[in-house]
Amino acid sequence: MSIALRNLFKQQIRSYHDCPINAMQPLRLLLLGCPGSGKGTQSERLKTNFGVSHLSSGDMLRKNINQQSFIGQQAAEYVSQGQLVPDDLLVSLVDRELAQVGGHNWLLDGFPRTVNQAQALDTTLNQLMQPLNLVINLEVPEEVILDRIMDRWVHVPSGPGLDDVTGEPLSKRPDDCPEVFRVRMQQHQEMAEPLLNHYRAIAVTVRGNTSDAIYPQIEREIVNRLGLLPGTSAAAATETSMPSAPLGAVAAKFHQRNIQQQQQQQQTDADVVVMEEQVVAGVAQ
Repeated sequence: MSIALRNLFKQQIRSYHDCPINAMQPLRLLLLGCPGSGKGTQSERLKTNFGVSHLSSGDMLRKNINQQSFIGQQAAEYVSQGQLVPDDLLVSLVDRELAQVGGHNWLLDGFPRTVNQAQALDTTLNQLMQPLNLVINLEVPEEVILDRIMDRWVHVPSGPGLDDVTGEPLSKRPDDCPEVFRVRMQQHQEMAEPLLNHYRAIAVTVRGNTSDAIYPQIEREIVNRLGLLPGTSAAAATETSMPSAPLGAVAAKFHQRNIQQQQQQQQTDADVVVMEEQVVAGVAQ
């Protein structure tokens, strides 16, 4: 009983800094999640708090096609024929973007989708000496996502929520319906399971009904696994093993929080001991 009580109390203590400050790593994140799970919202928060470059395969593809780059011209031929863009072209797109990003924090969204793509990407990232070090899978209840999708209205030329700016009417996307959603959910599950197994050593699933409930879990994983703190840049983490002045200020805040948590843990342990003594005393009586 005492072990169970200890474990219960320990689960309530959130440790922000299991990874030492001199073990910081740049964030190289793959974000997985079915349509409507909030990947866009979480990406924006990560951009704000960790300075990540958001690399979306769809955005990269559209940009290169519009710019008529060499890769874009090749991809356009497949897209115009209704065919899937080959894996090697998609990996080349990611390679091109990462070369521009350099060693800074980045997250991938929308690629890879298959284990074959993941293996090809792994090879390229290893050659760049920028392997993935964290995979986050967003898990939101189906009924919550369906409610979001059914309530989603967009201004087609500009995107969601811009009617106040344009004054033009909003409309529903044709694929925002329960039937299409269930098909896309099934497709996502079939895609995600093999990928999560492939990346099982660095993968974690975070769960919640809202983005506000999920984001703190993502932040905790980044801090604890990589030692990277909100408000710090990848450059600061890689240029020196000791925190710079801005980094030190942020680190101090988290270390202070960690000290407070340790004090909480010590008090919890003391409380558990007292409870155990009371239980033993009650049994003796």
